[in-house]
Amino acid sequence: MKTKFLNTTKRACLLSCMLFLFLVDSPPAITEPLVARSRSGMVVSTSSLASDVGANILEQGGNAVDAAIATAFALSVTHPQAGNLGGGGFMIIQPPLGDAVAIDYRETAPAKTTSTLFVGDDGHIDTTLIRGGVLASGIPGTVRGLELAHKKFGSLPWKSLVLPAVSLARNGFVLPEDLANSLNKTLQGEMGQFPTSVKAYGKPGGGSWSAGDRIVLPDLARTLHSIAEKGPGAFYTGWIAEKIVAQMESMGGIMTKSDLAGYKAIQRVPVRGSFLAYEIISMPPPSSGGVALIEMLNILEEMGIQKMPASDPDTLHLLAEVMRHAFLDRARFLGDPDFVSVPVDRLIGKKHAKELAAGIRPHRAGDSVALGKEIMHRKLPKESNDTTHFSVLDGSGMGVANTYTLEASYGGKVVVDGAGFLLNNEMGDFNRKPGMTDTRGNIGTLPNVAAPGKRMLSSMTPTIVRTNGKILLITGSPGGRTIINTVLRVVLNVTAFGMDGESAVNEPRIHHQWLPDRILAEETLPREVIEKLKRMGHQVLLKEAQGDAHSIWVDSKTGFATGVADGRRSQDAKAASPSP
Repeated sequence: MKTKFLNTTKRACLLSCMLFLFLVDSPPAITEPLVARSRSGMVVSTSSLASDVGANILEQGGNAVDAAIATAFALSVTHPQAGNLGGGGFMIIQPPLGDAVAIDYRETAPAKTTSTLFVGDDGHIDTTLIRGGVLASGIPGTVRGLELAHKKFGSLPWKSLVLPAVSLARNGFVLPEDLANSLNKTLQGEMGQFPTSVKAYGKPGGGSWSAGDRIVLPDLARTLHSIAEKGPGAFYTGWIAEKIVAQMESMGGIMTKSDLAGYKAIQRVPVRGSFLAYEIISMPPPSSGGVALIEMLNILEEMGIQKMPASDPDTLHLLAEVMRHAFLDRARFLGDPDFVSVPVDRLIGKKHAKELAAGIRPHRAGDSVALGKEIMHRKLPKESNDTTHFSVLDGSGMGVANTYTLEASYGGKVVVDGAGFLLNNEMGDFNRKPGMTDTRGNIGTLPNVAAPGKRMLSSMTPTIVRTNGKILLITGSPGGRTIINTVLRVVLNVTAFGMDGESAVNEPRIHHQWLPDRILAEETLPREVIEKLKRMGHQVLLKEAQGDAHSIWVDSKTGFATGVADGRRSQDAKAASPSP
């Protein structure tokens, strides 16, 4: 049975738009954020239509990986800001039995890449080449990544997992208000300068999109249909690849047919940590997320975080300090492990955590410049907030945490002519000017300098937490470098502070990334807490919201899975479970 709930108050109505519930068991109370409970499986994503697609796959007998693949393809239609065919990301898969697997489908740099690709003749970085166009596009990894996950764990035919997205693109779908507004803004701005993008996403006949309008994407439907019928190779060696290369050649890009044909997704071993009585499973390099997350949890365990109140000023001070140290280590050491030696075992080791904990003052802010003075006067790129995460759990206990992105919202703003999908601008995630780091948060250390075939460093942190050998939490988030600290907060809330999934997602968040030397705090944090942090020596800046952590929490006593739509950013998020 499928049931929909709508709230009556203005605030609750906004949240209800984020989460329509497909329930197998008793309906939940209307709360903030809305939640859904089920024993038979759950899909939580930023798009109601994509969550429906994933839930339908579970209902057809597919497993969590099948549902994740179908959800990812559906998001490439319904969430063009970050859902993608032309981007890449990471997936953590925990089967019911056996070890977890990490799927790395991060984009790679084309063969013609140089370390100073975006540095002009005047020695300055030309950010216009990164924000829009095709030069900043890495070789897309999404289709190969989903293929690898399917080969490893899929149970339903590949075609059946792609065809729902074909239908959404071919028949169109009704625009929610936030997507209508987002399309209007980007078409009036950077995306509007590219005719192929206007052709694909502009309103037929002109004018602005409105909530309730139907958008149809025929070129994207054709691309998806080829991927469904002919398999992933159609994207990398067939007519779709030819369209990508033609777009590159017409706009000054450097990606070639051989770049596309040579792309490979990689199965990696997840990074693992122990925190209190819990097992943490997350993404290894070239993501920095898993290493930083486990490093921070180790320090917090050493300092007895579980004995402290969740949002007390002293607790938040401690969180900011461990973030400071982890992000400094990120800048020093993290990059593509196929190109640089990353000391993962040392960074996630308990000994390293003990050493760092000894240098943290309980009631006084540290000094980021003094801590990292040996790598100053170099430079790091800003990472976009426009990524998307979804979580999946099936009735057998298999879980999937998937985070993928185009980098900026709508990537490089360029739609491939005749193929209907957006290209990423991920090359901007490399350190853009080798040897230059500054106090504004720009970094240029060698581990993340661009090179042909290299994968750019990421903050994406798809994470699974287990207890007694069973999944307790599946989580992740968009948000650039804030991703790591959003995931840290959700994980801590469940483990150290004993919160349920809803409370864990709803708790206020903070962010510190070494440089700039400041705390970004959600404005829901009490004023007295902020003032005490300032008295400790922290600079505190307020922001409306941080992250979008669509999560699944399993009550270890009852076995019920609770899907939690974050609601900080999306008005159309949904937790969906299969009908009985």
